[in-house]
Amino acid sequence: MTDTDLPGIYRNYIACLNMQDWPKLGQFVDDDVHYNGQRIGLSGYREMLERDFREIPDLYFDIQLLVSDSPYIASRLAFACTPSGKFLGLAVNGKKVSFTENVFYKFRGNKIEQVWSVIDKAAIEAQLPAQ
Repeated sequence: MTDTDLPGIYRNYIACLNMQDWPKLGQFVDDDVHYNGQRIGLSGYREMLERDFREIPDLYFDIQLLVSDSPYIASRLAFACTPSGKFLGLAVNGKKVSFTENVFYKFRGNKIEQVWSVIDKAAIEAQLPAQ
């Protein structure tokens, strides 16, 4: 695989998430995927994403930065959304918040096999009244 293949695959993966096209998720994510060091498998990954969209109905993944060095992708994702209740342990409760996520992916072939994610929780906290 060349470096030029991964960015296109990644953009299609993000489009799949934004369309909530869950049956298609397996085209991009390995059956044995690991998330932040824990094996959750494709079904666990899908459950996590479905839960995110239930709790954040207007969730939209916006790629701000994308770097590819095969077999890795590094991405900075931006979000402006309205979590309905608690999010990352914070009582957001329907307030619109903006934050970013820095995420790294390791691909095996054309599929994501490892995901390492860090969400800027401090940015969300700064937008909420003192809790």
